[in-house]
Amino acid sequence: MAIENMPKDPMMLLSFVNTSLRDKGIDLDELCKSFSVDRADIEEKLDKLGYSYNNELNRFV
Repeated sequence: MAIENMPKDPMMLLSFVNTSLRDKGIDLDELCKSFSVDRADIEEKLDKLGYSYNNELNRFV
């Protein structure tokens, strides 16, 4: 799945990514690799909402 197939709405993307991280038990790098997306693209989109990735919590907060 490419980023084009991920939710386009930033809030839906946030929910999708955090749920995927939790349910799959993987970190952001692994998630990006499995969906063939650039980590920076996701971080940039979610940063615009005021969210950043927390390594310890393995989610965007």
